[in-house]
Amino acid sequence: MIYLCRHGQTDYNRDARVQGHIDTALTPLGERQAAAMGDLLHRVIGHEREVPWRIVASPLRRARKTAEIIAAKLGRAVAFDDRLKEVTVGEWEGRLYADVAREHPDLAGDRNWFFKAPRAETYDDMTARIGAWLAEQDDEPRRKLIVVSHGVAGRFLRGLYAGLSREALLEQDVPQDAIYRLHGGKIERLDCAAVSES
Repeated sequence: MIYLCRHGQTDYNRDARVQGHIDTALTPLGERQAAAMGDLLHRVIGHEREVPWRIVASPLRRARKTAEIIAAKLGRAVAFDDRLKEVTVGEWEGRLYADVAREHPDLAGDRNWFFKAPRAETYDDMTARIGAWLAEQDDEPRRKLIVVSHGVAGRFLRGLYAGLSREALLEQDVPQDAIYRLHGGKIERLDCAAVSES
């Protein structure tokens, strides 16, 4: 079983900027989202003290911090793997989505847009690195993983796990207030709401 989490909100998410490999930090809302994910996981598996659940995350700061917040709720350590990093969006990283869209109107509604930036990773690149990571994990039912990754990378992990077509893989949503349970070849969404600011 895999519980897949996307990192909490960053200032780039809030401001609608392309992140890719830029090492952004969580906003206060992002930290609350991470805590809500940790609370949900604690309710779901926190009682399984003797089960060897492992937490593994992308080493980018936003995923690292999210994983550390979750790990603190569960009393477990975090390991990191570069293959769980977000897609590299080349020369468009750091730019506003609106500016990229204005300069490239042909990409409107194109779920493949992040592969079309100069020096970006390709679909095949992402399939290879996420697929290689997934292939190394224990088979079910021994697989007991909590994974913290990113929007596009998380789509690939879910899509490769479930054998989705390219189109279906890229159509998946990427919430920061939900966790996906991957088990028995199926993908199940578990919603969790962050505590609002008072």
